[in-house]
Amino acid sequence: MTDPGTDSPEPTAEAPDAPPTPDAPADAPAEAAARPTLQLRFHAVSDVGRVRRDNQDSGYAGPWLLAVCDGVGGAARGDIASSTAIGELRQLDEPPGSVDVIDRVNDGIHEAHIAIGAQVDHDPALNGTSTTATVALFDGNRLAVGHVGDSRAYLLRDGELSQLTNDHTFVQSLIDEGRITEAEARVHPHRNLILKALDGLHEVEPDLFALELVPGDRLFLCSDGACGVLDDARLTELLADGSPEFASIELVRASLDAGSSDNVTCVVADVIDPAASPATPDSPPPPPLQPMVVGAAADLGRRRPRALFRGHRSGDTGELEPIAAEIPEGIGGHVVREDPPLDPEALRYAPQAPPRYVWARRLLGAAVVLGIVWVALGTAYWWTQQKYYVGEDHGYVVIYRGVNVPGLSNVYEVSDLKLDQLRDSTQDQIRDGDMIFDSFARARDEVTRIGQNARVTPSESGTPTTPPTSPTSPTTPTTPATSSGAADLTGATPGG
Repeated sequence: MTDPGTDSPEPTAEAPDAPPTPDAPADAPAEAAARPTLQLRFHAVSDVGRVRRDNQDSGYAGPWLLAVCDGVGGAARGDIASSTAIGELRQLDEPPGSVDVIDRVNDGIHEAHIAIGAQVDHDPALNGTSTTATVALFDGNRLAVGHVGDSRAYLLRDGELSQLTNDHTFVQSLIDEGRITEAEARVHPHRNLILKALDGLHEVEPDLFALELVPGDRLFLCSDGACGVLDDARLTELLADGSPEFASIELVRASLDAGSSDNVTCVVADVIDPAASPATPDSPPPPPLQPMVVGAAADLGRRRPRALFRGHRSGDTGELEPIAAEIPEGIGGHVVREDPPLDPEALRYAPQAPPRYVWARRLLGAAVVLGIVWVALGTAYWWTQQKYYVGEDHGYVVIYRGVNVPGLSNVYEVSDLKLDQLRDSTQDQIRDGDMIFDSFARARDEVTRIGQNARVTPSESGTPTTPPTSPTSPTTPTTPATSSGAADLTGATPGG
């Protein structure tokens, strides 16, 4: 494939190498030189393919207009988007007037965009549907091209194939940056991620350009079901021979044989000069071709799309009819059809319809999360209040309820046992809060045991006293006196 900027026509508003208008006198007015001198011989084919249940492609071919729209959206009915777009674009298929062809194409694409938005407004279930659009409008000399998405337009001139459009896809951006090759793009996991589409919601600016045509040119428009599986060499081979009808049919057949899992739509048109082969009594001119509408735009009123290549030379390539599953007798004797498997189109790259009641669902979810957190915190606090530990408060041994964490414990009972009456190891344990118990009774027993084992310390008075044998309710503790030589306090004043 050659680049349109090399040997093939430059896709700009005016091609510098435009051929002179045949039979136009040198002194003819400019408008006479611009009269249509060339014609299009065209054919269009669209096939649902071997995998899809529905054809979401739509195509159009007429004397002045060629167009391919690839609808996306899965459950949001991409076939509606593509057929709506073709319904608007086909109004461009009329002889050229005073308006420039590029402006007409731009207006047509925007009208299609607005029409899709009107469909979504009428039926909110279509929210999320969209379509690509590749449009080629002919005025008898020039071709104006408008493009959005990943459908493509090609030009075959003198045996060389040029891709006229540039894909609006994620992988194309990687190709443009030199990060992957064309071959790698064909198998990239995100090859179907498009960046532009007509959805009636997001404003989009199409790529617009024009080029001069010459007799012998062949135009080719297709959905990605064809160009996604056929490389440029294969496309050139299939476009090189035969009539537009033969070439379009073979292109669809070859795409299915190459393993395309998508709908396939191909539009082929030849540029001819009727003056080069004037009609004679022996060879009258061919009858004018009637416009062709294919794909979803033509199948929308039918019950099911038609697979064109069922049972051809490579075998049955059409989709299988759904199998009827009969309900056992006694339940009504009705015949129903099993639910089809998930259509891969539903997982395609178009944005899906947003769920309803988004804010209500978010608030409900937040309330559930907060409720779970509240219950968890309440349970944790309740658990901490079932614990007791022996600690110290203002120099006295006390019993705390809770765990030794700030804010999760409080003084439950104060004993009259002073901390400095205890052994050093016991003092360290009490300060660290290491004496933890599952009940208040066990904590109180431990304080009693500590009091019985408390060591005697000398005082200034020399009068021996001992702390109480068990903790009491909060009272004013009495400073114990000691007696030299006494090893432990027993809870009573020792005899002389």
